[in-house]
Amino acid sequence: MPKFKGKSGAKKRFTLTGTGKIKRRKAYSSHILTKKTTKRKRGLRQGTLVDAADEKRIKMII
Repeated sequence: MPKFKGKSGAKKRFTLTGTGKIKRRKAYSSHILTKKTTKRKRGLRQGTLVDAADEKRIKMII
């Protein structure tokens, strides 16, 4: 069976952790930052893990 070509956009957006989980960036942090509170923007800086329901789908395209 041929190798599967991953999506290059997904490769740039997701990274695998040592335990096999998928790390992602949080949304809503790129523009219109003036109306967002400092606390909210600080929270958006930290990465987070992909939900378990989406993990299988994302692992296929990485």
